[in-house]
Amino acid sequence: MSKCLRILVVDDDEDNANSLGELFELEGHSVTVAHSGEAAIEHYVNSSFDIAFMDVMMPGLNGVESFMEIRKLRPEAKVFMMTGYSVEQLLQQAMDHGAMGVLSKPIDIDKLLKSVDEVQPSGIVLIAESDPGFGARLKDMMASAGLRCDLLRRESDIVFDGEAMAIIDIGKPLINSVDVYRRLRLQGHVKPAIILTKPGQQGGDAHEALRDVAVTGILNKPFDPLQLLQRLDFLAA
Repeated sequence: MSKCLRILVVDDDEDNANSLGELFELEGHSVTVAHSGEAAIEHYVNSSFDIAFMDVMMPGLNGVESFMEIRKLRPEAKVFMMTGYSVEQLLQQAMDHGAMGVLSKPIDIDKLLKSVDEVQPSGIVLIAESDPGFGARLKDMMASAGLRCDLLRRESDIVFDGEAMAIIDIGKPLINSVDVYRRLRLQGHVKPAIILTKPGQQGGDAHEALRDVAVTGILNKPFDPLQLLQRLDFLAA
């Protein structure tokens, strides 16, 4: 049997969390189960783990936000994200296409247009901006440059327009905005999207957070639990 690992399982779906925890326990591992990002952070305050498996989409602090807080407490933490969405592909797309953060005003529209052009045909540009009215002004700026844009201010504002770019400014964590873009893509949206997200508390932008998450990894639900067990030692190494 492989060595006994200290494992944290985090999922707001209690059945899923408990089932995965029981599977690990049957293999002789020491398991702690949490049902929220806040609880996961608290566990890391008081304990350390060889590896954690955390659901991405949770109420309150989502998996990405929780991961970033955990990394502040335990820089060496190994945390794998679990998601039943296609979010992980879009997160990777954001990283692969030179996502940008704009922290100074006035916004350099030429630089922005260049970035939009670079992520054609359907990439993502990230802009770190805390001004709640910036989305509307950005739409006007893009219109002045001859580009049609739809401004999405709520998660329910899923409007398909094959000729318009999407400016997603819902005032929620980045993972929620990426999920809005995922649903647009499912409807056939093929234009680039601009996602507005708040600047990081320490001056970094959300793009750097995505890079940190990518270092650890993402598991796509449903995954084969037996294969996960076979790879557990490797993932925790």
